[in-house]
Amino acid sequence: MATNTDWHQRALDLKPQSKIFINGAYVDAASGKTFEDIAPHDDRVIAHVASGDVEDIDRAVKSSKKVFDDGTWREMNPRDKKAIMLRWSALMLENKEELALLEAVDTGKPIGDTLSVDVPNTARVISWYGEAIDKRYDEIAPAPRNALAMITREPLGVIGAVVPWNYPMMIASWKIGPAVAMGNSIVVKPAENSSLSTLKMAELAIEAGLPAGVFNVVPGLGIEAGQALARHMDVAKIAFTGSPAVGRKMLEYAAQSNMKQVALELGGKSAQVILNDCVDLEAAASAIGWGIYYNAGQTCSAGSRIIVEKGVKEELFAHLRTFLKSFVVGSQFDPTVQMAGLVSKVQRDRVNSYLDLIGRDGEKIIFGGEKTQGADLLIAPTLIDNVKATSRLAQEEIFGPVLTSIDAKDADEAIAIANGTDYSLAASIWTGNIAKAHTLARRLRAGTVWVNTFDMVDVITPIGGFGLSGSG
Repeated sequence: MATNTDWHQRALDLKPQSKIFINGAYVDAASGKTFEDIAPHDDRVIAHVASGDVEDIDRAVKSSKKVFDDGTWREMNPRDKKAIMLRWSALMLENKEELALLEAVDTGKPIGDTLSVDVPNTARVISWYGEAIDKRYDEIAPAPRNALAMITREPLGVIGAVVPWNYPMMIASWKIGPAVAMGNSIVVKPAENSSLSTLKMAELAIEAGLPAGVFNVVPGLGIEAGQALARHMDVAKIAFTGSPAVGRKMLEYAAQSNMKQVALELGGKSAQVILNDCVDLEAAASAIGWGIYYNAGQTCSAGSRIIVEKGVKEELFAHLRTFLKSFVVGSQFDPTVQMAGLVSKVQRDRVNSYLDLIGRDGEKIIFGGEKTQGADLLIAPTLIDNVKATSRLAQEEIFGPVLTSIDAKDADEAIAIANGTDYSLAASIWTGNIAKAHTLARRLRAGTVWVNTFDMVDVITPIGGFGLSGSG
């Protein structure tokens, strides 16, 4: 098994592809411009990545539209399409260590996570949609005997996808898998600080037999490449994951161009409601800990608020402290580490700005809470008590390892507090009463609601929310 030292050396030796990937080949940006891809853990320049702009997006979309229009992929035998996607998934697993390392050096994630979670889950999404290709049926609606009413499912055309930096491969696969399986082509614009793994995915797709142009990747700045993709007249749908502010821009760009369809997966301020009749507070503490501290809290659905009936709060906090004793925080290249640093100094400074708010309105640090400066991007797991439901700490997405605790006098107040933000992505409820669980779960306004667990997700269920959490 590779050690911390081994992985660190592999990171130093890494020579990744960093050009634009269009029509099955790596090409330079039309402008010749590049931007630096910086490793969070040591500020080292990993690569100079080609910086795509309007011209490059146009080249990519034209390539994708051509292969869609000529039917090379769209009209291929479903059996053959399925075989290609399954081979693509298998190639990702065969190249697991390279993909995991690319993901780790770009994002600062622990190598243990990228090896055991990011790459396998990405491959699983591609294989799941590949398996679905020859199991999709059209429908015949009830009609008069002298008529035949058929409901068919058809591909849209060229899909544009703008992907964030927190789960580059996995979130890309959520957009690529269904789009490509349905017969569409797709152009992906990854986040500028995490482009490398998506480029490798495209290379492996060609190796698996996916026709050139079906999956193109254009790294670049959001204001240039991202905007150009969302405005392009030949893009039939734009799928975006990121901030609500940019999500609004995507809606504007769609309206200003061809009224393309828009799918938005935006932020979250997800709540875990813990009631006095919760029968396993140790399990609740473990789920709460993993729900907020995994990936250093840089997850849209992170359970960043706990809303607790007072009768169980002290025991719950004790179990959270115990959880942290075995939760390993440290170097991202140590395979045993479960939480490493944040993705960038910008993100670290954002989290610090929220830590500055602690105590201004009676909040109390239970553990953590220390700010870091300079090159140190590792903020310790933090729990803040006595947080008011209307405070910025309870209302705004921090996107770091910061958990806020809010008191509730009863279940009704807890549900009202849980629903009292502009976000509605995910939530959970902890109770030993199954009837209460079903009743209260229906009252939680969130795209995904768990009972006595958190963050149990899989490709078999959709992901989405309401309000500032988006629409798809």
